[in-house]
Amino acid sequence: MIRKVPLIPTILVALAVAAMIGLGVWQLQRAGWKQRLLATYAKAESQPPITWPSVWPKPSQLPLFRHATGNCLRPVASRAAAGESLGGEPGYVLIVDCATGAEGPGMSVEIGWSKNPNARSPWRGGLVSGIIVPDRRSQMRLVAATPAPGLEASKPPSVETVSAVTPAGHKGYAATWFAFALIALVIYVLALRRRNESGASKP
Repeated sequence: MIRKVPLIPTILVALAVAAMIGLGVWQLQRAGWKQRLLATYAKAESQPPITWPSVWPKPSQLPLFRHATGNCLRPVASRAAAGESLGGEPGYVLIVDCATGAEGPGMSVEIGWSKNPNARSPWRGGLVSGIIVPDRRSQMRLVAATPAPGLEASKPPSVETVSAVTPAGHKGYAATWFAFALIALVIYVLALRRRNESGASKP
């Protein structure tokens, strides 16, 4: 005799499996998007230099990893962040937030590196050339090619390390979600089989 499949548990398992498959597909889509993004960043490094934007671009249009020149009219604030020297030694980079005009978008400039998190420099602004990289506070900053007085040159982050999760990482997450979905199905099928066998053994 064919036993009925329990409706509510089956619906719940089906929804859970569908959700896990959906998350796996989303991670694959993220992997493709991340791959295209990193390719765009890599290409940007070889493009001609630009001037620092006079109008702040949309997050999706940030000119990351472009070589650029900007004019710091005057420093308005400074902060330290973890970073590396040009030789790869860990320490701290000094970031100066600058005014670029009465109505300009402003500019954050990484003016150099030091082992001391409290390091300071007499730098008072001016023209700065370097490469634009991501910044957690201001979205992007200009890493100066020439360090400010009292500091050493800092190492800009590479295209490969700018993203917390790589395309391979997203694909790994996708495989995990697909595995969870398969495991859930197998466990439920085994549970149904045991249920049916238990019911069949009863008089």
